[in-house]
Amino acid sequence: MELMRAAGVAEFGAADRLQIVEVPRPVPGPGEVLVRVRAAGVQPADVAVRSGWLPPGAPPVEFPVVPGNEFAGVVEGTGQEVAGFRTMRCYAEYVAVPETQIVPKPEGVDWATAGALSASGQTAHTALERLGLQTGETLLVHGAAGGVGTMITQLAVLRGVRVVGTGSAANQEYLRGLGAVAVEYGDGELERLRRHGPFDAALDAAGHGSLHTSIELVTDRTRIGAIADWQLAQELGCRWIGSDRNQARLAELLDLVAAGRLAVTVRATYTLEEAFKAHADIETGHGRGKVVLIVG
Repeated sequence: MELMRAAGVAEFGAADRLQIVEVPRPVPGPGEVLVRVRAAGVQPADVAVRSGWLPPGAPPVEFPVVPGNEFAGVVEGTGQEVAGFRTMRCYAEYVAVPETQIVPKPEGVDWATAGALSASGQTAHTALERLGLQTGETLLVHGAAGGVGTMITQLAVLRGVRVVGTGSAANQEYLRGLGAVAVEYGDGELERLRRHGPFDAALDAAGHGSLHTSIELVTDRTRIGAIADWQLAQELGCRWIGSDRNQARLAELLDLVAAGRLAVTVRATYTLEEAFKAHADIETGHGRGKVVLIVG
């Protein structure tokens, strides 16, 4: 049995629990390929899993738990450069993944960008579909400077949607650069937002009770989406949005990146050994875009 290095936890807990572990190198099954990982995106969902959160009804886990749901790398045996996605185990030197979950990486797209695109990009793309955004409508995005917020702001603008995005004082110019009307969050946020309405739909990519603000501004709660606060979304009758990840969706997003029409903001990169630092970075709740592990 061949072993490989990965970043995982032997027990749930704080970021410093995330350490280098040796685990069996995966063996691809029928319809799968083995990919040597060059970069793996880091997202809040990974932090939640490391802390001990599991989806309702999930089977018991086996330790060590290796997080990570998106990657870019090279297919063993063919040398093809790809970007892809799978559920867990992407913080590793190798992943085995169905061929239907990878797409060719365009030559002009760097490894960090390709490795950080799938999760936030596909979640944002899914949200646009689920909320039924049309040209000429106005979308409110809470947490517009984050990974998903950065993606949905750009994708909505490309569709001809007017975007009003909330963010910190330090991110106001960044949001304007994405094409959004920038509004600072915090005390007085609701009244500041009212000046830029009316709103047809909203996406809460921030949590922290932002859905309470959304329901004051959007009448139809089926057009208020959430990716950050499942319990509150249920209580308020808003729409919980999970990512409908598929090969065609990822290919479309990569094409937009390669064409210079969609930008992936990578605010920081860390080595596999520094995965705990990457999680600590995410847990600050600040910063723009994505954090990426450079594995190769």
